[in-house]
Amino acid sequence: MKKTNLLAGLTAVLLLVSTAFSFAADETQQDANGVILSGHDTVAYFTENKAVKGYAGISAVHDGAIYHFSSEGNRDLFKANPSKYAPQYGGFCAYGAAIGAKFPIDPTVFAVVDNKLYVNNSANVSKLWTAKQSKAITLADEKWSKIRATPTSDLEPDDDLEDE
Repeated sequence: MKKTNLLAGLTAVLLLVSTAFSFAADETQQDANGVILSGHDTVAYFTENKAVKGYAGISAVHDGAIYHFSSEGNRDLFKANPSKYAPQYGGFCAYGAAIGAKFPIDPTVFAVVDNKLYVNNSANVSKLWTAKQSKAITLADEKWSKIRATPTSDLEPDDDLEDE
C-alpha cells in the first residue's frame, strides 16, 4: 500500500515537472535539449552581423532557454543584459508572431532592427516579413503577449499582415 502511494505521488510530481518544462519550452523556440537559436550566439548577431555557432561549454540560461556563445566575452555581455540580446518573440519566427503563430526558425535568417533581434523561418518568409516590416513588428508585438503562453498546437494563424 505504501509503495503504491509512493509510486502515485512520484508519478504526479513527474507529470507536474514535465508539464512545467513543456510550458516553458513553448514560450521559447528550443530544441530537444532546451537550446535556443539552434545554438547560435545571440550576441554575435549584434556585434558581427552574422549567425555564428556557439559552444555548449560557453552558455547561459535565460527565460528557461539555454544560450550558446562563441566566446566568454559574448556570454558575459549577454549575462549583463539578456533582454538586450534575446531574440524577440521567444526566438520564434517574427513573421509567424505577426500572424498569431509560432513557427520554427532558420537561425541564419535574421534582422537586427532598432537594436532588437528578429529571426524568421526561411529566406522566403523573411522577404515577406521585410516587405511589411513595420506593420509586422507592430502586429507581432501586440499578439505576442496573447500567444506567448499558448501551446503552438492551439494557435490559429490569421491574415492580419496581408490586410491593407
